Parts: sequence; C-alpha cells; structure tokens
Amino acid sequence: MKLSFTPNGWADYLWLQAHEPKLLRKLHRLLDECLRAPFEGTGKPEPLKHEYAGFWSRRLTAEHRLVYAVDDDALTVIACRSHYE
Repeated sequence: MKLSFTPNGWADYLWLQAHEPKLLRKLHRLLDECLRAPFEGTGKPEPLKHEYAGFWSRRLTAEHRLVYAVDDDALTVIACRSHYE
C-alpha cells in the first residue's frame, strides 16, 4: 500500500517533526501499522461520521489524532495533529 499526505497532513507532519519528536516516532509506528491493517490495531481505529464520513481516526495522544483515508492501494494522511479540523 502506498502512503501519501494531503497538504494539511504534510504541514501537520512537519510541525510534529519540529516540535514533538517523541510523538513523531509514535506516528511512524501507527502509520506502519495502518499500512498493514488500516482498520484494526492500536490507537483505537474508528470510522468517522457526518462530514468526515469515509475517513478513519486513531489516537496519538489525548489531544492529537491521526486522520486518514484508505483507497484500494493507498493510505492518505488527512491530518496528524490536534482533533478533527
């Protein structure tokens, strides 16, 4: 499965890289897991509802979430900082 980022997802990734290196390592572990099994595993994966229908979320911390979409052969990171925005 291929990994890609939206512009907002990439900006969040760069922010974590600059400000939260420990959290970035956790994000890397979650992304590796998502690429293998996008709908199960750690971080309490859950499908989002309403305007976010079609996206999935996993917990990074109590404050931060990984939000992603899964297509046939790609996982796209929508956001990886803060709650759903």
